[in-house]
Amino acid sequence: MPTERFTFPGHSGAELAARLDLPEGPHLATALLAHCFTCGKDIVAARRIAARLAAKGIAVLRFDFTGLGHSGGEFENTSFTSNVTDLVHAAEALEARDMAPSLLIGHSLGGAAVLRAAGQMPSVKAVVTIGAPFDPEHVTHNFHDALDDIAAEGAGEVILGGRAIRIGAGFVEDVKASKLAPDIAALNRALLVMHAPRDDVVGIENATRIFMSAKHPKSFVTLDDADHLVTRQADADYAADVIASWAGRYLDLHPPAPPIGAPEGVTRVEEADPDGFKQDVQAGPKHHVTADEPESYGGTDQGLTPYQFLAAGLGACTSMTIRMYARRKKWPLDHVAVDVTHDRVHAQDAAVDNAPLDHFTRQITLKGALDEDQRKRLLEIADKCPVHRSLETGSTITTELKPVEEAAST
Repeated sequence: MPTERFTFPGHSGAELAARLDLPEGPHLATALLAHCFTCGKDIVAARRIAARLAAKGIAVLRFDFTGLGHSGGEFENTSFTSNVTDLVHAAEALEARDMAPSLLIGHSLGGAAVLRAAGQMPSVKAVVTIGAPFDPEHVTHNFHDALDDIAAEGAGEVILGGRAIRIGAGFVEDVKASKLAPDIAALNRALLVMHAPRDDVVGIENATRIFMSAKHPKSFVTLDDADHLVTRQADADYAADVIASWAGRYLDLHPPAPPIGAPEGVTRVEEADPDGFKQDVQAGPKHHVTADEPESYGGTDQGLTPYQFLAAGLGACTSMTIRMYARRKKWPLDHVAVDVTHDRVHAQDAAVDNAPLDHFTRQITLKGALDEDQRKRLLEIADKCPVHRSLETGSTITTELKPVEEAAST
């Protein structure tokens, strides 16, 4: 996916490092993503969610909060309130590009921040939280033993995620004073609460309280056994899929006409697992599926194999063609089912010379008060489906290599 890097001024005037992930095709909406406490814009969950939404036509801006990652400023001097202000500045930077955000996504403390910031962003229509605390003060559990020293000295060094971080007394005081219940009750946006029941950093009860405090429309989705940072790729993929599908209910994602020469739009296949074979398959902004190989062939068996996709296309086209014909004839066809199997038949094993290497078998089930002539005719119609004809007659495939400068931006 194309990516643009830029900076914008945060609450203190320090430049904040941002990454804007853009769709390959039409830009239909924009999301703003807030990372977890002391994390950064490039953690696994943020990258996976941004990639999936970009494939759906939704641009995603993710940035490092003040004093973190590649952003300027001193983290020691930040607070929950300053994080919210950074988010508002990020939204303003997007609006200056005529890309005002309609979707907010927040992870952990970032989730608490988007719940408060949404009220200051008129363009926002939907909000997503992932592993978010109901009260921002919850984050102090991560360094509870250091609270007395921070209060006495004005700041203190704590170890979070294996890193030494200085926390200021102003941060502790601010999160203690911040209560989200009024913000959630007045959200007036669609809300998706995502949380893992086994989250040992922010307990599931936080998600329950957020959900109960919100008004409809609201949704609650469990992340099963995911950890707090959603570090496993499968968990990040699942969260991204759910967000992408859910957001379509509340954002205007109607795409323009497909490009000339591609009547059904562009189907894009992209690696999801460089160490295996899992692929993300995106057909336009609305449809996403996964391709993979069985575990016995080195895959993770999380999607259809390429040949299963081919068989599915033949089966679906066959069923649709039969239904269209029966509907036009007003025949009493109640249900159609097509079972497709695929075999590789080598030419030397075939009964005739130059036999095709691939052999598909279709078993068609027709239910309804059809007479024998009607059933026979529908069986003949099955052979006229466009995919059948493409497979039978062959196709021309043109392969081009994308220019290096374009490939580097995706």
